[in-house]
Amino acid sequence: MATTGAYGSWPSPIDAALAASRDGRPEYVEAVGDELWWTEPRPAQAGRRALVRRLADGTTAELPAPWNVRSRVIEYGGRPWTGTERAEGGPLIVFVHFDDQRLYAYEPDGPGEPWPLTPVSPVGGGLRWADPSLHPDRGASGEIWCVLEEFTGEGPGELRRLIAAVPLDGSAAGDRSAVRELSDGRHRFVTGPELSPDGRRVAWIAWDHPRMPWDGTEVIVADIGDDGVFHAPRTLLGGPQESVPQIQWTAGGQLLLASDRSGWWNLYRADPDGGVAVELCPREEEFAGPLWKIGLSWFRPLENGLIATLHGKGATTLGILDPETGTLVDIAGPWTAWAETLAVQGSRVIGIAASPHSAYEIVELDTSTGHTRIIGAPHEDAVDPAYYPEPADRTFTGPGGREIHAHIYPPHSPGRTGPAGELPPYVVWAHGGPTGHAALVLDLEIAYFTSRGIGVAEVNYGGSTGYGRAYRNRLREQWGVVDVEDCAAVAGALAAEGTADPHRLAVRGGSAGGWTTAASLTGTDVYACGTIIYPILDLTGWGTGETHDFESQYLESLVGPLAEVPDRYRERSPITRTDRLTTPFLLLQGEDDPICPPVQCERFLAAVQGRGIPHAYLTYPGEGHGFRRAETMISALEAELSLYAQTFGIERPDVPRLELRK
Repeated sequence: MATTGAYGSWPSPIDAALAASRDGRPEYVEAVGDELWWTEPRPAQAGRRALVRRLADGTTAELPAPWNVRSRVIEYGGRPWTGTERAEGGPLIVFVHFDDQRLYAYEPDGPGEPWPLTPVSPVGGGLRWADPSLHPDRGASGEIWCVLEEFTGEGPGELRRLIAAVPLDGSAAGDRSAVRELSDGRHRFVTGPELSPDGRRVAWIAWDHPRMPWDGTEVIVADIGDDGVFHAPRTLLGGPQESVPQIQWTAGGQLLLASDRSGWWNLYRADPDGGVAVELCPREEEFAGPLWKIGLSWFRPLENGLIATLHGKGATTLGILDPETGTLVDIAGPWTAWAETLAVQGSRVIGIAASPHSAYEIVELDTSTGHTRIIGAPHEDAVDPAYYPEPADRTFTGPGGREIHAHIYPPHSPGRTGPAGELPPYVVWAHGGPTGHAALVLDLEIAYFTSRGIGVAEVNYGGSTGYGRAYRNRLREQWGVVDVEDCAAVAGALAAEGTADPHRLAVRGGSAGGWTTAASLTGTDVYACGTIIYPILDLTGWGTGETHDFESQYLESLVGPLAEVPDRYRERSPITRTDRLTTPFLLLQGEDDPICPPVQCERFLAAVQGRGIPHAYLTYPGEGHGFRRAETMISALEAELSLYAQTFGIERPDVPRLELRK
């Protein structure tokens, strides 16, 4: 028989330490001969990313601490490693070490430690590298071709980006001039180069301010001269209104690409000499996504001419596409979300996938048999899975009758139920981006709340990816309006239907979700409290130098041109609307955040000072944009629960009481 207990007061084996230990997911899986390599989070090791090796016999090893394999190019980073098989000496791996952002070479079967290939620069943010590819037959000793981000001054926008070649012999470790520049630097942003099968041409993706890569990009094709430099670069396709987030050569010298020219990111094949791009599988589904990091992959050609591709509307799956007939066959399996990374190893396709009952794990598909298996980072239930939430994917109606997509996670615990006549509290989660997406997968941070009797509603508000360009464009010049309205509409609908207690609703989010949370608390009366995590709070400041280069003109599309609508920037900013704030809030901030710097939080708190609003401000040294250390995540999660407990009248003696100041 179920035990009755007040919602929010239920005991749970999913504590903050367990949730923190399972935070993050594997990334950047690639094949190196018969081996597979990828990166994995290590929250307990100061949040580093470990480089993991899976040998042909199935055993695994990793590059140990202190090595931290992560790039800071465009601050969000990109593919930080590459490798090649060698006839003797085992594989050769090249990777970016986060602490100094240098490229290092590594022989995992050799006796020595990794050694540096690039120098350290004292200027601004230094030299940074991403999206590398190995070319042992290029240059005098072999080269790594990659994206170089080079700071030319101390400001966040004083930099240049181009495609460069780093010699494998280590001669550039102390000499910047030994790095060859392959592209001309005419574009503000570039991806790593894709070499044609005949070695005579190269292609890459580029874009410029004020566009973001999901607004419009160009596919650049160039010839490779005898001098090894890229010549006659020309735009093959793309433009201000067409987003191409990935390209890949076929064995026959054609270019595969994802483009949203139809309103959806679909797959095309194009002749690099300027032929018409042919759509391979027209569907109102997404076959790609936003290029938040350099070097993401949603599709890969197979040696038999078929294409492995991720696709879907909202949820994603892995399918095998015949480009000649347009036939697309999906794999069987429980997975509802696939990370934007695929690798091919002969007839096998390797990806990273999760479901509502399993975290992200490395999945292998054998296309010759159709069989799938888990080969890395396997999900393991640390607690009885009966404590996991049972979510529902729902569509709500918002202002003007527009559709709003959301994942609803009701309170759930085995053997526990709420009192008759009591409705549970709910927390609305606003994802980051805002050009992003909340996937329907197992997240122990969500389970931390639902297993205690607090529901969670993850809202893919207008502007989210996964539902086509028109849905994405709903947020154009409407940030702080559409996202706030959509979250409020979902909260209101849950209350109206008797799912949630209308007096015990909260809102939370990080980064752009922190903005939506703060804008909701200062612009609506829907919520009783909120958790604001490394947020944007002042549009004018953020749009005039208080963030990094990649997003420095993002607001031109999200809000409008600052020069034309300065009042809009001021009126929508939570920092200018603190007089409307009436509810308690928790503010969480990393002290080393270059994207949403602490100065915005400090100004917001100064504006709130003396108004009698209960609040807490917790800062974390060593944390940037997105918390990675276990101790930080434990502190933040327990503080958040304490805020809800105090606001909603719930007893939670199992977490430290958060001190709320007025």
